[in-house]
Amino acid sequence: MTDLAVRFREASAAAEAIFWRAPASPAETFRALADFAEEHGIERDVYGERGAVAQLEGEVAELLGKPAAVFFPSGVMAQQATLRAWCDGSGSRRVALPDLSHLVHHEQDGPRRVLGLELEWLTTGRETPTAESLARIGGRLGAAMVELPLRDAGCLLPTWDELVALSAAARERGVPLHADGARIWESVPHWGRTLAEAADLVDSMYVSLYKGLGSSSGALVVCPEDLAGELRSWRQRMGGTIFSMTAAAVGGLVGLREHLPRFGDYRAWAIELAAALHEHGIRTFPEVPHIPTFLAYVPGTPDEVNERLIAFAAERGTMPSGMWRRADVPGWVETELSCYDAATGHDPAEVAALLAEAVGI
Repeated sequence: MTDLAVRFREASAAAEAIFWRAPASPAETFRALADFAEEHGIERDVYGERGAVAQLEGEVAELLGKPAAVFFPSGVMAQQATLRAWCDGSGSRRVALPDLSHLVHHEQDGPRRVLGLELEWLTTGRETPTAESLARIGGRLGAAMVELPLRDAGCLLPTWDELVALSAAARERGVPLHADGARIWESVPHWGRTLAEAADLVDSMYVSLYKGLGSSSGALVVCPEDLAGELRSWRQRMGGTIFSMTAAAVGGLVGLREHLPRFGDYRAWAIELAAALHEHGIRTFPEVPHIPTFLAYVPGTPDEVNERLIAFAAERGTMPSGMWRRADVPGWVETELSCYDAATGHDPAEVAALLAEAVGI
């Protein structure tokens, strides 16, 4: 970690953070989980069987309208196991996915090196997959994957019609379609659809328990019953069937009750914020956010903008964004803004003015 990053982290710890979620101490987190478990009579799991894990799997499967759900300790394990299981059944290790996918950029080549998958680019850059992009990849595919939303492209979503057409094309071709739905909770308000309607367009979907729902960790894959059996075997092979997963599962149960009803409000607040940022000369991508997380852009270098933020936080006691990094356009920097509980307690126009002041716009 660089000296600038260390100082930024120290400044953030001493100031009020506007974006993401207000941090809770471990003791506060554990007390909240214990209170919920006691109030709802939650029992512990053993190696992923019974108790909180079984209850969470049942609730998530029902929400997304799939026959089964399988709990995993991490999304990385969940997705790699799912793609490998589909490929084994299809007789091909070739997987078509966006080149900006999480699997490509954040997993140290795990899909190739650990599970022997062969990756083909379904799309490149800030482009969401379509039926046409799938048709451009010839030969037998073990699976295709769509990321909903494409996080490294500013949390970009396809239109509903594009997703419907992609689903139909994959099924006509006999290619299992898997969705990285880590942020599907936040995505369905953009389409005005239910979780089950979105999940119905794919053969399997991974969902995260911590990105939107606020648990400490954990993930699930919703899928057909026969695939669920394969996934439980892969979870054990990969060391993921640990003795107890109760804490993360209880966190997921809490998140479904506390956060799931609020994602539409989070998105509406983010749209207001983006419009207010534009008035201050701060650009966003997408211009109108699809979900409560999006990218913001200002001119400058990472060092100078982050130094301004550190000074602003020390003076005002508020850290109005995360660190800024170099953008694709020379002379500009970008940061990701995630608009959840900590942000939505503020007026979006006031937050936009505060951020503009902090970065020197």
